[in-house]
Amino acid sequence: MNRKYENKMQLEILSKSNNEAFARITVAAFAAQLDPTIEEISDIKTAVSEAVTNSIIHGYENKEGIIKIVAYLFENAIRIEISDQGKGIEDIDIAREPLYTTKPDLERSGMGFTIMDSFMDELKIESVVGMGTKVTMEKRIKVKSEKEEIEDCKETKL
Repeated sequence: MNRKYENKMQLEILSKSNNEAFARITVAAFAAQLDPTIEEISDIKTAVSEAVTNSIIHGYENKEGIIKIVAYLFENAIRIEISDQGKGIEDIDIAREPLYTTKPDLERSGMGFTIMDSFMDELKIESVVGMGTKVTMEKRIKVKSEKEEIEDCKETKL
């Protein structure tokens, strides 16, 4: 994941649930420079939404704190880092298990990391108890010629 980026953006938001949509839309607008498909943008927005929501609900437990979002554009990929200085995760492996949640009383499914992992090409989670969590996700965006080939294949099958 260490290569030269072509563009970068940073955003800091308060850990308020109404800021989640703003973060999701901002990252999607930044990613639009890569000319992604609707599906690729949707994947990015969903993954960002899950990561920000995790910081709000689990990291800060509805206390006010800062969520930092840094996104990098490469020739055909976006890397998104979402970090908080919340309570951290005791066991990342357990937290990554589908349906695992520390908040069973909430209407949440415990699928946040699973969703991030399935919608993005890479997912890395770093966390220190009492210091916070950083989620790094990367999504490769197909270049136009690949997209056109896919569309041609779809049309041929019709």
